Amino acid sequence: MKYYLIAGEASGDLHASNLMKALLETDAEADFRFWGGDLMQSAGGAQVKHYREMAYMGFVPVALHLPAIFRNLKTCRNDIRSCRPDVVILVDYPGFNLKIAKYVKTQLQIPVYYYISPKIWAWKKYRIHAFRRYVDKMFCILPFEEEFYRNLNYPVDYAGNPSVDAVDSFMQRQATHPDTFLTEEGLSRKPVLALLAGSRKQEIKDNLPAMLNVAAAFPDYQPVIAGAPGIERHYYTRYASRRPVKIVFNKTYPLLYHSSAALVTSGTATLEASLFRVPQAVCYRIKMGKTAGFIFRRFFHVRYISLVNLIAGKEVVQELFADRFSYATIYAELKRILSDASYKKQMLDGYDEVIRILGKPGASLRIAQLIYNYLHF
Repeated sequence: MKYYLIAGEASGDLHASNLMKALLETDAEADFRFWGGDLMQSAGGAQVKHYREMAYMGFVPVALHLPAIFRNLKTCRNDIRSCRPDVVILVDYPGFNLKIAKYVKTQLQIPVYYYISPKIWAWKKYRIHAFRRYVDKMFCILPFEEEFYRNLNYPVDYAGNPSVDAVDSFMQRQATHPDTFLTEEGLSRKPVLALLAGSRKQEIKDNLPAMLNVAAAFPDYQPVIAGAPGIERHYYTRYASRRPVKIVFNKTYPLLYHSSAALVTSGTATLEASLFRVPQAVCYRIKMGKTAGFIFRRFFHVRYISLVNLIAGKEVVQELFADRFSYATIYAELKRILSDASYKKQMLDGYDEVIRILGKPGASLRIAQLIYNYLHF
């Protein structure tokens, strides 16, 4: 079968690549065409465009790049119409993907499947109307989403979380072929402090400077920045050039495996840190922090921003965002993580509960089998 996939950022690239590999196990004749990144490209198929040409976040960046966004939409619509796939699989990235879903469903009558639900449970719940009209099947990766959609009378499938698969695969390789990460990256014997400042330039610009300032206050630890796919090294060095800090690319899992603690911008990385059982502080700067904090508490439908806390249904990690984001709060939280053994144990116990809730590995294959069966029966 011909599968057309669209992922617009790094986490989508990771999960879509694992889904593609699982589809190859399920469907020997699977043929892929996609918008995505290097990981999807390594899985095989024809790449139409890299997600680095699509990833715009925030009102101003989106407004400045509207001509490029409209060109991408036109190119994508024409490409799907030309190749006529058996199914279009959209991976998160709702601003772009829901427009494609409407076109594919209404103009081409091709099945539209959505993999990784947009976070409408946090805000923009009205998007459920678009899902009902234009999306044939939704495959979720967070356990609480199943109940959320059921309450909206929109059935979805939950078959586990693919981050569990990815981390489990890494740990199995680590057990049989231990890596030489510390030696290869020229790291010292000091404990490692991982800095994961997001996957987009705006996130890095907003969060990395504060992370570096806090890291400098802990000289017994060596900070290491996890470089995001699609972000050039020189973009990091503009913030880190005067700091004794290493930058590593395509090695986030080895970095977390060797880390004693982490400062993490909210996103998939917060969940990955918990799966590696790395104590963390979630750091997310938002302009006009007091106003943003008020809006979140008053108008959002959830109490937390990090996947760890959302899955646990309680505060496992501290979320230092909006009006709680500052050098002082990040410093205090990191100091407590590193010096208070009982506090650290409480966080790790919370991680264990998250791991239990997510379930066993195999999500990518289970979802691939669901997709294949839905298309055939």
